[in-house]
Amino acid sequence: MPIIVKKLRAEGHAVDGCTNGREALDYLTAGDYDAAILDIMMPEMDGLAALRELRRQGNVTPVIFLTARDTVADKVTGLDSGANDYLVKPFSFDELMARIRAVTRTVTKAPTNVYTLADLTLNTDTHEVRRGGTLISLTSREYMLLEYLMRNKNRVLSRQKIEDNVWSYDYEGGTNLVGVYISYLRKKIDDGFEPKLIHTVHGIGYSLKVEE
Repeated sequence: MPIIVKKLRAEGHAVDGCTNGREALDYLTAGDYDAAILDIMMPEMDGLAALRELRRQGNVTPVIFLTARDTVADKVTGLDSGANDYLVKPFSFDELMARIRAVTRTVTKAPTNVYTLADLTLNTDTHEVRRGGTLISLTSREYMLLEYLMRNKNRVLSRQKIEDNVWSYDYEGGTNLVGVYISYLRKKIDDGFEPKLIHTVHGIGYSLKVEE
């Protein structure tokens, strides 16, 4: 799905692309993903087998099947195997984006596409970020980092977990990119505002929260 990977990255998502079902299962087992898109007809291990093994391991990552197999029986099999949604080719990219938002919204228990903490808001539909009503301009990577923090507000996130979710496996580590981008975000969403929302948990990582 090279075109889908390219389009999702253009929308500001961190994406790992796989060439076969075995590789997809390895990625999903090793990483922490907001959602996965699988084709049923993949080499080495088909999408159904990969998903069944994923669910057998207790992994609840939302999965959308994107496939040319369009019979009712195919859809029933896919959903009964543990898929959260099933989209048939050809498809609209806008519809795929809406379905991704729907399955990730269900997991995070967010009733809308707007995340809020204190006077900070982030709209995943428009990518609009505001603090105290002031529009905040972010680069695509800053936005991706803030969205990940907002989806996991009040949780302590390790540098490794942030790297895996915001930079994907294309980033090999070895530099302090996470710390650098946290600094960029602090200047934009914390400087000049109260309360401060981005907190360093020494020796562990970072947390987006309102300290009591």
